[in-house]
Amino acid sequence: ATIQERMEEIAPDEIIYVVDKRQELHFEQVFRCARKTKLVTPETELKFLGFGTMNGRDGKPFKTRDGGVMRLEYLLEEVYDEMYQKISENREMPEAEAKNTAEIVALSAVKYGDLSNQASKDYIFDMERFISFEGNTGPYILYTIVRIKSILSKYQENGGKLSKGAKILGAKSEVEKNLMLQLTNYKEVVEASFGETAPHRICQFIYELSDVFNKFYNSTMILKEQNLKRQESYIKLITLTKGVLETCIDLLG
Repeated sequence: ATIQERMEEIAPDEIIYVVDKRQELHFEQVFRCARKTKLVTPETELKFLGFGTMNGRDGKPFKTRDGGVMRLEYLLEEVYDEMYQKISENREMPEAEAKNTAEIVALSAVKYGDLSNQASKDYIFDMERFISFEGNTGPYILYTIVRIKSILSKYQENGGKLSKGAKILGAKSEVEKNLMLQLTNYKEVVEASFGETAPHRICQFIYELSDVFNKFYNSTMILKEQNLKRQESYIKLITLTKGVLETCIDLLG
């Protein structure tokens, strides 16, 4: 019935069913029936995207403390509380700002934690790992973007301004070269992620990009570079990195 409704109202080129992977045989039968009864055109692509389960640390499907299935609103609430506590302990900021930041970062932690796993595989929901500011997590990616923004702000505060003809120069170090090379994978990764309906590929890419950027940052004196052309090159490179990271988290969001 939904296939018929979608064909009549939307006439899509492709319909993707994101359902528990154990339903694969059922949907294979549904798709065959839809084709035999001509509910869809021969060109319409029907795709089953099976997902695994989110499990607790014991490896069993995620449950609340009283044993029932965990509702999403409770999960988000729990992650938010943990994140708010973490921010309050480590940063001095007004309570309203801390709450707002905790809400944004907590939601990104859950979204990223889910999308960074291959859809068909079961995975362990580990609160501490999901909200960590280190490793392949949403907060780590956001932290990297904030770090780049901070450098760019300081550059402007110090009177820095990119000239019209500013260019990214050839790499001066191995870490700078690695950052450039990682950026060149962007187009290929996005196309592959779309082609395979696999957002986890984008997550892996931006984690690796964040990692090589932070190595570049830790070994390069960006704001203290005396050669202005070289400094401009660094600024252009990290601005490009920020743009790629922001576009990717927007795609994931």
